[in-house]
Amino acid sequence: MKKFNVILTLVAIMALLSSCGNQGQKSASNGALSSSTAEKAYVAPGEHDEFYAFLSGGYSGNITVYGLPSGRMFKEIPVFSQFPTSGYGYSEETKPMLNTSFGFVPWDDAHHPDISQTNGELDGRWIFINGNNTPRIARIDLATFETAEIIELPNSAGNHSSSFITENTEYVVAGTRFSVPVPQRDMPISEYKGNFKGAVSFISVAPDTGRFNLEFQLMMPGFNYDLAHPGRGDSHGWMFFSTYNTEEANTLMEVNSSQNDKDFIAAINWKKIEEYVKGGGGTKMATEYAHNVYDEESHMGTSTMKNEVITVDPTKVPGAVFFLPTPKSPHGCDVDPTGQYIIGNGKLSADLTIHSFDNMLAAIEGKKFDGEAYGIPILKFEDVLAGVVKSGGLGPLHTEFDEKGNAYTTFFISSEVVKWKLGTWEVLDRQPTFYSVGHLMIPGGNSRKPFGKYVVAMNKITKDRYLPTGPEMEHSAQIYDISGDKMQLIYDFPTHGEPHYAAGCPADLLKTNSKKIYRLDENKHPYAVLNPNDAKVVRDGKEVHVYMSTIRSHFTPDNIEGIKVGDKVYFHITNHEQDFDVPHGFSMIGQNTSELLIMPGQTKTSVWEPKKVGVWPFYCTDFCSALHQEMQGYVRVSPANSSTPLTYTLGE
Repeated sequence: MKKFNVILTLVAIMALLSSCGNQGQKSASNGALSSSTAEKAYVAPGEHDEFYAFLSGGYSGNITVYGLPSGRMFKEIPVFSQFPTSGYGYSEETKPMLNTSFGFVPWDDAHHPDISQTNGELDGRWIFINGNNTPRIARIDLATFETAEIIELPNSAGNHSSSFITENTEYVVAGTRFSVPVPQRDMPISEYKGNFKGAVSFISVAPDTGRFNLEFQLMMPGFNYDLAHPGRGDSHGWMFFSTYNTEEANTLMEVNSSQNDKDFIAAINWKKIEEYVKGGGGTKMATEYAHNVYDEESHMGTSTMKNEVITVDPTKVPGAVFFLPTPKSPHGCDVDPTGQYIIGNGKLSADLTIHSFDNMLAAIEGKKFDGEAYGIPILKFEDVLAGVVKSGGLGPLHTEFDEKGNAYTTFFISSEVVKWKLGTWEVLDRQPTFYSVGHLMIPGGNSRKPFGKYVVAMNKITKDRYLPTGPEMEHSAQIYDISGDKMQLIYDFPTHGEPHYAAGCPADLLKTNSKKIYRLDENKHPYAVLNPNDAKVVRDGKEVHVYMSTIRSHFTPDNIEGIKVGDKVYFHITNHEQDFDVPHGFSMIGQNTSELLIMPGQTKTSVWEPKKVGVWPFYCTDFCSALHQEMQGYVRVSPANSSTPLTYTLGE
């Protein structure tokens, strides 16, 4: 017994020493296992994220929707690119959305989403995004998370400094990255300087419907217009655009467009120009551009070609446009929540330049000019300067703001996010990113009321952040907790395409208004089938129209005969479900388009041109019930000269 007690004592001492050693090691290492940082990104099953994040899809042409802080992707919203998952750009209703003056363009390079605002605060009605390649602006309805409108921009090329909205969503503003001849014509590229123009477009937004109208285009000098942000508060009524290539070079741009020590931020008083245009100013110019609208009641998209636009010469509106010198090749152009500070991030400068709106007004009033460029006054740098953030990092790009008076700037070359104080210009914190960060986003960071809490950094390169997937990987986004004095990296998540900016807002702003179904009794589609008894098949020459309904788990009609090789068959399909999250799919063999995904209460149309004799099946592509596999039908295709009568079964 005594021996047993000794053994127990020794075991207890060893356990104590082991425990002390582990505690000491844990305290000393302060490693990941001792930290609860990662828990901040955890959203338990069945719980919801606090924020929505809308990331531009870059070369995917679409928008991706993520939850924050989890980084879970909820949806991809098709905007400028055909999207077979839902049939967007393939269905007859949505094909018109991708029409342009160049014809049907089923792709674009989507940048810079911006959420609608009222009094400078996010209101959650719409989100806007640009098409950078074929210049376009799109409006997405945040009740349905679907593209509602796309307008093409004439006289533009590389629609980059967009789509940024004014404080009450009066306008969506879009500046051209590439200056071009206006009007377009055959001319030597070597004659660029002094002959090309940079069009800045102002698209009005109807306050009740969101409907676009291209009100006017300001014909600026032939620089490159890179990014933009609106004034707010006292600076409401102004818009600020960063420019580069003030040299007006046209070859070896990486060298020749970086010669000047300073380029400009263009300050544009759009209220003055608006007043000028409403008073009859400006010149009507013949042009051609498409305006595409999706009507929610008829479930139909229409495309209208417009043939003129009002252009404005900035020198004809005194006091409307000024240049603020900004080092060097500024990329980002950001305005703080108060509207007082305009931050120019010269990507070839190590410092951040902050201009003061009040100083700008005083310099204008005092006529403190340092020459002009094409008749536009250049303000003296020292007179508009508010301050400089010194040694911020290398390659500054973009700045967002929190609710505490702090700013956060990305540095591409030194791969970091730097936090600094507005007003004192003091660097407060810096955290590395992996790798080569581009844009960043704080929910509400482009408004008078930032929500803070998180910053999302969007990286251009991924390398070793995820398992390798061949020579290309999805881009990397990183979320930082910014609620404390120091930023904390809490999570990485992959992003689709190459994100160029993002917009974020509280989930509570959107989720209660999110549309769950389309009411069947409000469906005004011209080919809708509101009752299964109205389903039918009608021949009109070589066109055949199939009026079809779907409900778990049946197509009506489900068997069709009398279709012939060479016919053009239109399947008009109405989903009779009135239950949330029960879409039905439709796919026809040899369709040469894509499947359709039809939401509850919605009607969509797919075209099929049968090329082979036979009996061909169609089926539901979206799981809808335990009898999903049984949701199918057949189409009998006979030779072109056949006399087989047109018949169909309604499943009775």
